[in-house]
Amino acid sequence: MNIKPLAFRMRPRSIDEIIGQEHLVGEGKIIARMVKAKQLSSMILYGPPGIGKTSIASAIAGSTKFAFRTLNAVTNNKKDMEIVAAEAKMSGKVILLLDEVHRLDKAKQDFLLPYLENGMITLIGATTSNPYHAINPAIRSRCQIFELKSLETTDIIKALERALLDEERGLGAYKTDVSFDALTHFATASNGDVRSALNALELAVISTEPDESETINIDLQIAEECMQKKSFSHDKDGDAHYDVLSAFQKSIRGSDVNAALHYLGRLVEAGDLVSIARRLVVIAYEDVGLANPQAGPRALAAVEAAERLGFPEARIPLANSVVELCLSPKSNTAISAIDAALADIRSGHSGDVPDHLKDAHYKGATDLGRGIGYLYPHDYENGWVKQQYLPNKLRSKKYYKPKKSGKFEQALTLVYENIEKKK
Repeated sequence: MNIKPLAFRMRPRSIDEIIGQEHLVGEGKIIARMVKAKQLSSMILYGPPGIGKTSIASAIAGSTKFAFRTLNAVTNNKKDMEIVAAEAKMSGKVILLLDEVHRLDKAKQDFLLPYLENGMITLIGATTSNPYHAINPAIRSRCQIFELKSLETTDIIKALERALLDEERGLGAYKTDVSFDALTHFATASNGDVRSALNALELAVISTEPDESETINIDLQIAEECMQKKSFSHDKDGDAHYDVLSAFQKSIRGSDVNAALHYLGRLVEAGDLVSIARRLVVIAYEDVGLANPQAGPRALAAVEAAERLGFPEARIPLANSVVELCLSPKSNTAISAIDAALADIRSGHSGDVPDHLKDAHYKGATDLGRGIGYLYPHDYENGWVKQQYLPNKLRSKKYYKPKKSGKFEQALTLVYENIEKKK
């Protein structure tokens, strides 16, 4: 007999049974209000795997008593959607949970749109990708978008305890004694994935022999064996990946070594050496910049060492670079200066190159006035002479705004200020 996994059996039957996501299903919150009024609109639920997207959809259906069907945008074809549409015509309303909604192709989308418009199908799209990036605007514009938050450890423990007590759908028929350490391990090692935690708990219960009193004792060792080490949930193309990279750079920019090492660890665990390498070199020049100009070459050397070593040893030079970049003085003057110059150029503020700076290395250049009056700086004391370099319309423009962030840029600032005084 095919018995469905515990995580499937324990899916909430109404929104009152949903664990977590209080910002959506709590008293007076948006989904709770929709269900109470029985006025559902199509929606897209997005967030990490195993945190309740399918559960919320099935709970909405259970609370409203509307027909509920589940399809996958990748594996189910247009014919499957036609069956759902036919049922909607018969009953007047069907709630359709469409998993992987960001993978919906144009043919399926075009078929669904009229049914979304007339309300016969209420679409609940589920995705781990940011819908603002990944979902076709035609679908997105017809749906409300709700972000689901990662579950806390206490939420997952609550789900596990509920499953242990539920005699109808859960493990309540078994006489079990699960230690606090074991329960906590299931909750923490699942990395917020309640599905993984529930299924590991079920494996522990059904695979452990009872003692003399017919009690199944689950201790930490058994929990570790059944849970194993959950593979790190990290989609290199997903929204969460870019969130981690963003947090990684911002932690280094903010000189928080511990946070930066945490996010480095997440990227290392995901095996994403390419993204780490690129981001470290960018940080060295964008955020540390002229305050520690050797940080760039050293970051590049660390990246090259990491690429030659490969994981797991690659983590060592990468960690060295992260610590150095975190604790280096910071300066963004170079990137700010070039971005300011680019902004002028892109908005049409450029102008002609002054004649005395134009190329004079061709016959007839002098006749055109090219290069005439150019002063060769090396002929002057200290290698500097006053002359105009910017186009006339920008002659007084200043892009570089120095900081005194490190010894090197302090020295540059002195040179810059002396030159500006002489102009």
